[in-house]
Amino acid sequence: MSDTATTTGRAPSVYVPSTDALATVLAPGARPPRPNALSASLTFGWRAMLKIKHVPEQLFDVTAFPIIMVLMFTYLFGGALADSPRDYLQFFLPGIMVTSVVMITMYTGVGLNADIEKGVFDRIRTLPVWRPAALVGMIFGDVLRYVLAALVILGVGLALGFRPGGGVIGVLAGIGLLVVFSFAFSWVWTFFGLILRSEKSVMGVSMMVLFPLTFLSNVFVDPGTMPGWLQAFVKVNPVTQLVASVRAAMSGAPDASSTMWMLLWSAGFVVVFGTLTMYRYNRR
Repeated sequence: MSDTATTTGRAPSVYVPSTDALATVLAPGARPPRPNALSASLTFGWRAMLKIKHVPEQLFDVTAFPIIMVLMFTYLFGGALADSPRDYLQFFLPGIMVTSVVMITMYTGVGLNADIEKGVFDRIRTLPVWRPAALVGMIFGDVLRYVLAALVILGVGLALGFRPGGGVIGVLAGIGLLVVFSFAFSWVWTFFGLILRSEKSVMGVSMMVLFPLTFLSNVFVDPGTMPGWLQAFVKVNPVTQLVASVRAAMSGAPDASSTMWMLLWSAGFVVVFGTLTMYRYNRR
């Protein structure tokens, strides 16, 4: 309280800003509408891509890793399982493309867990947007990584002698099927990212699931050479159906049965793990 107010015994006057003064501070025009579910999800997807821009080494797993996989397995198994590495590549490349991209999906859960541990998601949940937008947007951003990994593998394969019988249309169809499955499969890892306590736990559980799915499949060899009990697992393995559908699309002879089962598996992953993820996310 000032000396003047003490002397007169009156409270100090309160400044009330005029309308003109407020207008210079507040944003003019009508309040923008609340973003819908799609626009909010795309915004968070853009956030995921900006993270790659600022930390470009995140692209190591979608560039260097697929190249190493293609070169290593082509020349390791090509001479033993086919007449030459180039002949083996015609069978093998769609499978290693699937393996590499499906393995990359686990980083969705790892990234989600890291954001939760840092408190990023606590701040995001205070925003007036569709609650699942952050999760959906994160997976949208990862779709770019899946496409990039597939294109890198395709480029290396073409350089080594891979020649898809289905041409450009068959290749695009195969990559499209792979992206659809990977998007659906990512919901498995978002659920693990929410329930597990650390990034290492998410990665450990992911590898424990991914290795049997990718290696006990038709990626490297024809399942007909396997024991009967193992063939039973390989036939119901969703990765087997995905590889068969991608391989058939790229060869120019689409396999309706494998494609149908692959789409059913994809829908099942979204329905089951998408629902579990939303339930867990809303209860955190």
